[in-house]
Amino acid sequence: MNVFDLTGRLAVVTCGSRGIGRSIAQGFAEAGASVVIDSRKLDACEAAATEIRASTGQRAEPITCHVGHWVACDALADSVYGMFGRCDILVNSAGMSPLYPDLASVTEEYYDKVSSVNLKGPFRLSSVIGSRMAQGAGGSIINVSTIGSLRPNANELVYACAKAGLNALTIGLADAFGPTVRSNAILPGAIATDIAKTWPPEMIRRAVDGVPLGRMGTPDDFTGTALWLASDASAFVTGELVRVDGGSYRQTS
Repeated sequence: MNVFDLTGRLAVVTCGSRGIGRSIAQGFAEAGASVVIDSRKLDACEAAATEIRASTGQRAEPITCHVGHWVACDALADSVYGMFGRCDILVNSAGMSPLYPDLASVTEEYYDKVSSVNLKGPFRLSSVIGSRMAQGAGGSIINVSTIGSLRPNANELVYACAKAGLNALTIGLADAFGPTVRSNAILPGAIATDIAKTWPPEMIRRAVDGVPLGRMGTPDDFTGTALWLASDASAFVTGELVRVDGGSYRQTS
């Protein structure tokens, strides 16, 4: 039996049109799952869904949703269950962390926006979809956090605070929805995505310094871990924060 097989399952991937979410959605479809691609821009979702259908032959549906808005999260959940009648895998991969000059320059608007996308949205989606999972056949919730939630720096402190909350949410959901729903998080290190394109060269250099694997990660580096957490291969794994960071947060003593 292939314990990584996702045939017959439905996965919802937020921010599934680009970056880590796009790679995870592709990997799930290649493993046999149908996928819902969510992001704020419908055209980007449609393009990703079209590519996934063409390359895998699996069903891929685009749905637009701004996960930072509570009512939009509820609408996404209703759309998924109205369309498929189920959700087996929820991946909260949406995230944002615009640069700021210094902490005193962080506005309340900035703080609320970053916190909403990185924590409030995953909380609401996990609450409403996880509850339905638990009432049905169960499932797997996978939150995409950051290694910065364990070792934050001044350049992304609001983001790190929100993701630290996401870690707590991950662990709490394992208790709230067990034994039929598992909840785990992936903690990426520095990743070459759209967010990193705005980083100054010195910030990129610091991100790579001290990483045993000697490079930044790429979105495809997370497909295998997500597939493991989504599938029966991790049937006895829940409440875990899985570091995927090239060894940058390795245990040294």
